[in-house]
Amino acid sequence: MENQFQKDARYYAAKKRVKSTVGFYVHLTVYLIINIFICIQIYSITKNDFWHWESFATALFWGIGILAHGTSVFGSNLLFGKNWEERKIKEFMEKDKKSIL
Repeated sequence: MENQFQKDARYYAAKKRVKSTVGFYVHLTVYLIINIFICIQIYSITKNDFWHWESFATALFWGIGILAHGTSVFGSNLLFGKNWEERKIKEFMEKDKKSIL
């Protein structure tokens, strides 16, 4: 049976996670709006020279920051899923066990 302290701790942990998720989506929205505006401005000024490194440097480096923020919010297991490491370790152990026999 859960006591009130455990319920409160779970509530505050969930609330913190929701805040960090909202923070990520706000960050992503600002990133999209600002970079669309920057691209429009660069294109309107330099129509022929738009496809240069300088046109997309802000989006690229800020995008790396967005990726890091997303990883901190949603976890690093996004790509491989939960318990991926454990499954792979067991798989390699089974292969080694079969190769020894």
